[in-house]
Amino acid sequence: MFIAYLSGFALALAAFAYATLIGLDRDRAFYSTVLIVIASTYVLFAAMGSDMRTLIEESLIFTIFLVVAAVGFKRNPWLIALAIAAHGILDVTHGSIVTNGGVPPWWPAFCMTYDLTAAAFFAWTLRRSPALAKPRHQVGS
Repeated sequence: MFIAYLSGFALALAAFAYATLIGLDRDRAFYSTVLIVIASTYVLFAAMGSDMRTLIEESLIFTIFLVVAAVGFKRNPWLIALAIAAHGILDVTHGSIVTNGGVPPWWPAFCMTYDLTAAAFFAWTLRRSPALAKPRHQVGS
């Protein structure tokens, strides 16, 4: 299980350092998109290895994160950082909320570590780039 934690941390750190290096994270849409992709994985797992009820349950959870991604993009990107961290916490308890037979056994540990690393990296980015942290309607003002 240690490898799941280590790979989640290393992959998130590498992905977001790379995104920063080439400038992908300068666009406000980047981390909203990351949140949407992160939150969609359980829906994918349900489609691959569970039943319709699980797919619906996972889709409802996904919808919450989808709405937060939109609101955070429009109003306050700190909501996105919090939602990515919240998804990491959800990873720890996910199995007790939804029984999804498509989730690999190592996934919760990997995803939790990835999500918490991504949330920390995004929070760091917001702290060092005040213009990125402004609500969308204030950007450019």
